[in-house]
Amino acid sequence: MPYKSFLNLFLAKVRGQAGLLGLLLVVLAGPLEAEEPLLLELEGHLVQGGLATGKVLPGTEVEFADRKLRVGPDGGFVIGFHRDMPATASLTLTRGEIQQSKTLTIGKRDYQIERIDGLPPAKVNPRSKAVLERIGRETAQVVAARDVDSPRQDFLQPFIWPARGRLSGFYGSQRILNGDPKRPHFGVDVAAPVGTPVVAPIAGIVRLAHPDMFFSGGTLIIDHGHGVTSTYIHLNSIEVAQGDEVAQGDRIATIGQTGRATGPHLDWRLNWFGHRLDPQLLVGDLPAPDKQSADPE
Repeated sequence: MPYKSFLNLFLAKVRGQAGLLGLLLVVLAGPLEAEEPLLLELEGHLVQGGLATGKVLPGTEVEFADRKLRVGPDGGFVIGFHRDMPATASLTLTRGEIQQSKTLTIGKRDYQIERIDGLPPAKVNPRSKAVLERIGRETAQVVAARDVDSPRQDFLQPFIWPARGRLSGFYGSQRILNGDPKRPHFGVDVAAPVGTPVVAPIAGIVRLAHPDMFFSGGTLIIDHGHGVTSTYIHLNSIEVAQGDEVAQGDRIATIGQTGRATGPHLDWRLNWFGHRLDPQLLVGDLPAPDKQSADPE
């Protein structure tokens, strides 16, 4: 017998028993009503390399990019879109027995091609066993620092530029080093003299402070919460230590020319876990360098 026919027959038998009928209506009203969309607010840069913050009803579970996300007590969360994110992505919300998928439209971007010559061959294509083992150890340290899922919500602060200088490299660009195509560049480069101050663009806690990695030289990673981290490489000096809390604007390092670099500059990067994002999307125009600072390139 169809469900509705069975329900009508059952209700007919209890008609006149107002208390029981009222109870039945309360119990059955939920399943019989059309399912309403779960609350979702999302704002930010829904483009390749972008970062977006969202809000759901507290207690709602959120999944994106094969990851169950941390949702704050107020229902807040954050997601990021890597360089080659496809045109659409699915975000899943679960609240109680209700589960709904939301399709996000991700904007596509065009990227520059850059050629850089004159690098030491050993830095472009390292081959020795000792160097490859060193690179493996350092890569594991970086991955671990970026995989921290802390409850901090510093990423909600408006970002500021960590250094002043001239933009000399851009997110997403394909670099050809000594004629050999390499992985895309995942940061924004600020060219300035060695010793130029680097400050924290927003608050956070230092997860990694390494004085000399093979590729990136002086390397610093700061955790801003929910998997959002910022990275600063080719540093001349690092002025904070792992575990230190920093506030926006605090001096954390100085620009250098360490690791695989052809000139003094800051390579500033932003991650949402393993998704490499474009920090330039989160700040306004780059302030002019100080008058006493000469452009090194």
